[in-house]
Amino acid sequence: MCFTSHGKNRGRKGRKKYQVKQRKKRKKMLWVILLLGIAVLVGWIAWGNRTIGCTEIQVRSAHLPEAFSGYTIAQVSDLHNAEFGADNERLLEALRQAAPDLIALTGDLVDSRRTDLDCAIAFVQAAVEIAPVYYVTGNHESRIAAYPELEHAMEQAGVHVLRNETEQIEWDGALLSVSGVDDPTFFTTDEQFVQTLQSLLPTDDTFTLLLSHRPELFGTYVGCGVDLTLSGHAHGGIVRLPGTDGLFSHDLDLFPSYTAGLYEENGSVLFVTRGLGNSGPSFRVFNRPEIAVLTLRRAEG
Repeated sequence: MCFTSHGKNRGRKGRKKYQVKQRKKRKKMLWVILLLGIAVLVGWIAWGNRTIGCTEIQVRSAHLPEAFSGYTIAQVSDLHNAEFGADNERLLEALRQAAPDLIALTGDLVDSRRTDLDCAIAFVQAAVEIAPVYYVTGNHESRIAAYPELEHAMEQAGVHVLRNETEQIEWDGALLSVSGVDDPTFFTTDEQFVQTLQSLLPTDDTFTLLLSHRPELFGTYVGCGVDLTLSGHAHGGIVRLPGTDGLFSHDLDLFPSYTAGLYEENGSVLFVTRGLGNSGPSFRVFNRPEIAVLTLRRAEG
């Protein structure tokens, strides 16, 4: 059998065309897979920033009065004027489902970059219908000129606004001390903050619950003998990678400490919530917004 050169060329051209078509198909397929992957990732990140998780925590202390064993606290922090549903209904429903004995708001209820007082006030007005609400300031409250208006509205709604104040809760004849200290940005010096905190704490043997926005001051809380501190501020480290306490601090330092969860030192316990909102253009990764529900338990001493 005899093949002409013309036939051979046609065969080579055919194979080449086929190979080019296959490469184009593979390239198109890769682009489709890449775009689908990006769409899934964007959707997943959006879901992870707009849905609310509920983290349940048991806090044990031999110093806790027996009457308060089983007492529940729902902690809401760093809302930054975010809205979860119309009028924050999904957030409020999560609080109703938790049915806490106390709601602790640990700062940054508003965002200084996009302050919406009406949104914040509407939320606290609804929250006080669920449980007594105790509030302390965060750093964003110190940046807005309208903060006195917000504080007045919260007090009118029945919120316990703790501006460097202490109140006592009585429960079945036992007492628990709740102290709230302003964010350090309200003070002129670190020494003033520490002195104010020391002046708030009871001198007797009363169990102390401290609401303070800043978790990085845990060493100060330990030194003051606080039993339990609730903080926020760190946003869970913004990007939470496995085996880390988050990737970024609020000041964009790498691998910060005290960003989420329970920490204990010398009998003093700190709980840091990941919070709910974001400040500015940032977003969370592997770091779903949360409310935390803490149940106090008396430990055998």
